[in-house]
Amino acid sequence: MENTTRTRIHPMMAVAAASVALVSLVGAASIAGLLPNSSAKNAPAETPAVAAAPVTAPVAAPVAAPAPEPRRVVEHKTVVHHVNAPQPEQQVAQASAPAPAPAPAPQNSAVGIGIGAVVGGLLGNQVGSGNGRKLATVAGAIGGGYVGNEIAKRNQQQQPQQ
Repeated sequence: MENTTRTRIHPMMAVAAASVALVSLVGAASIAGLLPNSSAKNAPAETPAVAAAPVTAPVAAPVAAPAPEPRRVVEHKTVVHHVNAPQPEQQVAQASAPAPAPAPAPQNSAVGIGIGAVVGGLLGNQVGSGNGRKLATVAGAIGGGYVGNEIAKRNQQQQPQQ
């Protein structure tokens, strides 16, 4: 008799593999510049004014607590900058100057899609077994193709136009 047992991947291992893949993709997207940067700034720290002089004289009478400060109303102001319309002679000077040609929109890159799909497929093939491996390979190829195309578009925008 032949003893054939199928070994299945433990669900926690599948979750761990998926989380590693997700973190890797987020890291790659961050390195590639696909994620937005935070422009938040810390608020300046307020330092309370506390007198450091020790009290040496005994207090004879109780001291009344100071009256609390009234609440301040915060006012929000909107600043509007007005731009004056150009004068007729400025319009004539602008009309005679040739307008710069708009930059062409970045095109999809077959090379970027192909390389990204191959790399994504190879990475996806490392996950799971059986139908799960096939699904991970397809998902990796699709995701890799998208990321490769976006990277190629960004590189196309950064190159100077001739």
